[in-house]
Amino acid sequence: MSLQTASKHHIGVTLFLPEISNNKSLVISSATGVLQKYYSRFASHFASLGFSVYSFDYNGIGASNSKNIKQNTANLTDWAFDQASVVKYAKNKNPEHKLILITHSIGGQLIGLNPEIKQVDAIINIAAQTGYWKYFKGISKLRMFVFWYALIPITTPLFGYFPAKKLGLFENIPKKVAYQWRQWGTHPDYMFGHYNSSNLYFSSVNCRVWTLSFPRDIFASKASVDWLASKFTNAQMDRLHLIPETLNINDVQHFGFFKKEYKDTLWKMTENWINELH
Repeated sequence: MSLQTASKHHIGVTLFLPEISNNKSLVISSATGVLQKYYSRFASHFASLGFSVYSFDYNGIGASNSKNIKQNTANLTDWAFDQASVVKYAKNKNPEHKLILITHSIGGQLIGLNPEIKQVDAIINIAAQTGYWKYFKGISKLRMFVFWYALIPITTPLFGYFPAKKLGLFENIPKKVAYQWRQWGTHPDYMFGHYNSSNLYFSSVNCRVWTLSFPRDIFASKASVDWLASKFTNAQMDRLHLIPETLNINDVQHFGFFKKEYKDTLWKMTENWINELH
C-alpha cells in the first residue's frame, strides 16, 4: 500500500496480517538503504504468531522511490517522518493494540526526530548506534573514517546521490540524506551536535526499550550502541550485549538478527520480551 507522510510524499508500506490477532502490532524501521523485503521473513513469522506487522521503505528507497533518485530531496528528517507516519497509521488502524517499534541501525536514531514516538508502547533497538567514527576500534574505526571523509564526499557529487550499490554496500540513497548523515557521523555528539537536545524526542520516551548489540559488528560497536542507549534518559532500558556463543548460534553481527536461522533463538527471545510487557 501507499501511505502519504507528514512530508507530503508517498512511501510503500507492506502489511503482514495474522489469521487470528493477538492484539499487538509491530512496526519495523529498517537500517540505512536496506529494503523492507529484507525483513519480510521476520515480519511473516511474527504475523503467524498473531501480530499485525508493518514494514516500509524510506523515501527514495525501494517501493518509496517514486522519482529519479537524483531529483529526490529527502533528508533524514523526512525519513523520521516516514517512521512516524507508519507508527501513526498502525496505531489508528488498531488503537487497542500494544504497538511495538522495532528499529535496525539508523531506525533507532530516527526515533529522536519522530514526533509520533509517544504512541509507541515499547521499542526494540537492534544495533542502533552513533556513527561517530571514534566509537569504533581497529579496522572498523578506519572504515568509518573513510566512509565519512572520503566515500560520501567524493562519490555523492559525482553521481548526484550516494552510489552505495556500486560500492557493494546497500541501496543507493538520496544526496541530502547522505550529506546530513555525514554531518552527524563526523561530529562527536553525532545528531546531538546539530540539534538542541530539547528538540529531540529521546527523553520523551518513557516506555520499555530493549537495546541489543553483538560482538564483531563492524557498523555498531558496543560503545556506539551504549552511546545511543544512554540518550533514552527516561525510558525503562533493558540493555543486552549478546554473545552468540552463549546461545550456541552463529555470529550475528549487524544484519544477522533478521535471518530465519535465528527463529528459535533471537526471534523467540524477542517474542518472550514482548509477551512480558504489561
